[in-house]
Amino acid sequence: MTTRTITPDKMLQIGDQFDRYQITSYLAQGGMSAIYRAFDLVGRREVVIKIPDQAMLGDPAQYERFQREMEVLGTLSHPTILKGLGSGKYNRIPYLATEYIEGRSLREMLDAAPLPVDSVLPLVLKIASGLAYCHANGVIHRDLKPENILVSAEGQPVIMDFGLALTKSAHRVTYSNLSAPMGTPDYMAPEQIEGQRGDARTDIYALGTIFYELLAGRPPFTGDNQLAVLNQHLHATAPRLDRLNPAISPQLAAIAAKCLARQPEQRYPDMPALLHALEHPEQADLSILEQAPTLKSDAGLAQTLKYVGVAFIILAVMVGLGMVLQALR
Repeated sequence: MTTRTITPDKMLQIGDQFDRYQITSYLAQGGMSAIYRAFDLVGRREVVIKIPDQAMLGDPAQYERFQREMEVLGTLSHPTILKGLGSGKYNRIPYLATEYIEGRSLREMLDAAPLPVDSVLPLVLKIASGLAYCHANGVIHRDLKPENILVSAEGQPVIMDFGLALTKSAHRVTYSNLSAPMGTPDYMAPEQIEGQRGDARTDIYALGTIFYELLAGRPPFTGDNQLAVLNQHLHATAPRLDRLNPAISPQLAAIAAKCLARQPEQRYPDMPALLHALEHPEQADLSILEQAPTLKSDAGLAQTLKYVGVAFIILAVMVGLGMVLQALR
């Protein structure tokens, strides 16, 4: 994790003691929390402390997400899942303590340099294994993206940020002040955009977008704005990976394409099925590649999307309704 300088506007400063933890550095400002590196004075180890943004405490939806992450990390134990060490309140401020891992986010790795093609499959296999464990324990992540995957110095991926996770015990939350949409546009499955809660196949779609980006060096769908990207997730088919990069085999391209099927029933039925496909790429059904557009037609689609303003307006209404529906789930 990258260390950043603490500035006066931060709640905690270096050297502050927060409950049993002494703050050693500021790591990041997440979408809803401040994240600090700290030393556990009782356990005598380095940890990460996540403290919700003060504005979040007055937003039931945001606070519910923080509580949900505390619940999830307290029940899961897997090498590919960030380990929760405890949670509590100090001076009426809730917090979550997790293990500290020396490494970089997958986003930082992608921004630094393209990953070698032969290193992508082992990495994605480990991530899929962790998600299979989550699903077997009734947890659907629903916000998988490179920013939420940390890769240790030893090359072990670790999935984090379970604030949007769907669990067996997740209950409906109703509130008047609707907040941000559930998910990130580049990695949202079509059913999420339409306001559905999603299931294991939603995580398969998100992992497919990450797999695609790791191999191609770019997400499957890009655009001038978020609406353009969301519209492509709903209606477009990503270009064939093996035509973007000749070093990518048609088999891996077919696996990614199946993950990115717009209809959930056309994807792998569950994460173990995807794991099997990744372990045996030679068995991939290449017929799915026939549906992929050529690079020329993909460019034409992007140009069309850029100028069709009416479609954007319709999509904006759809996304707005999706936010409302998701906010009530």
